[in-house]
Amino acid sequence: MSAFANIAKIPELRRRILFTLGMIAVYRIGIFVTIPGIDRNVLREYIGQQGGFLGMFNLFSGGALEQASIFSLGIMPYVTASIVLQLMTIVVPQLGELRKEGEAGQRKINQYTRYGTVVISVVQGIFWANYFQGLNAGGAGTGFSTVGDVVRDPGWGFVFLTVVALTTGTAFIMWLGEQITERGIGNGISLIIFAGIVADLPRAGVQTIEQVQIGQIQPVALLMVAAIVLLVIAVITFFERGQRRIPIHYAKRLVGRKLYGGQTSHLPLRVNSSGVIAPIFASSLLMFPQQLVGIIPGMETVNDYIQPGSFLFNLLYVVMIVFFAFFYTAVTFQPVEVADNLKKQNAFIPKVRPGKATAEYIDRVLTRITVGGAIYVALVCVVPQVLQDSFHVPFFFGGTSVMIVVGVALDTVQQIESHLITRHYEGLTGPRGPRIRGRRTA
Repeated sequence: MSAFANIAKIPELRRRILFTLGMIAVYRIGIFVTIPGIDRNVLREYIGQQGGFLGMFNLFSGGALEQASIFSLGIMPYVTASIVLQLMTIVVPQLGELRKEGEAGQRKINQYTRYGTVVISVVQGIFWANYFQGLNAGGAGTGFSTVGDVVRDPGWGFVFLTVVALTTGTAFIMWLGEQITERGIGNGISLIIFAGIVADLPRAGVQTIEQVQIGQIQPVALLMVAAIVLLVIAVITFFERGQRRIPIHYAKRLVGRKLYGGQTSHLPLRVNSSGVIAPIFASSLLMFPQQLVGIIPGMETVNDYIQPGSFLFNLLYVVMIVFFAFFYTAVTFQPVEVADNLKKQNAFIPKVRPGKATAEYIDRVLTRITVGGAIYVALVCVVPQVLQDSFHVPFFFGGTSVMIVVGVALDTVQQIESHLITRHYEGLTGPRGPRIRGRRTA
């Protein structure tokens, strides 16, 4: 308790934490602002009956979809735009030059990211508006007529209003995230995603306890699931902090009468270099056919084959995660560029020749650890879904959501501890406790 009491002793840290909590509260309040023209009670009942991709999308939007909220798109358009811009900095030379210009270039890239967020939000808004209209009783391609009309007055007017509402909501969430990053504790976008994921956990926990009480879930099965949850969290924590450290030596050089260099450092390579990008890309592609149901003929059949939990879905999910893990690592980490920078700094890897041999060595090591990282991400994302289907537990755990939750929680604790240690206070783990380090050696 004394460690948490130290937080209140630092006015700047206290203000940042309170500001962050306030912005998250604003985001959660906005979840209940409904898009005009939609009956959210009907939509909530439909999502509860259908589940599948709608349930998955609703989870990542923090329950905004079932509320027919203006925040239904969540922050995912911004995440998608950021990923696309990051990849384009490798492909487009002009963007690559902007990245090398430091803070001024980064501001320009951030501006392009905002523009891309608006464009993606408009496109997704059109899809969702047509999808909502298709959910009406007797709507195209749904065959759903037992709940009622989701959209009270369908038409182009509804589509336009929905697109404006969803785009504005996403832009506002993007602004909230930037404010948290600048004036709060940091990692604004990640904290918003974190808040959306954990918001539904208390309700799911209560539902699980109720099912145990009425005998739908056996206590032994619940204990097994709880043990697996803890194991999944421990595995995620280990791999997300794991890294392969390549030793780096700096050659000695004589400048005037002084001798510089001779230090020893290391080049850290993350085991999971792609982070949560690979499962986000994979899930986005697998969710895309669901958004086209009722818009493009024949998408109903495709969607039926790749429902979450099916063998084909899990197989495609694993293949896509492995592919995007290697793809994202390849485009964001350039061994040749790293080798050139080491050579310019008069640094070298022991027993490895500078230049091409160094680049090949780094690429070989990175490929080997990425294999393990990709397998780890695929297992973490797929195994929990299989366990849910086996034990029929409504409490969502594992997968991309837990990877985000654990990663954001560790980073947030690390930032708070850095503020405390900088001002000569004990960290959250006490004077002799372990420090929350950026990465650990795999």
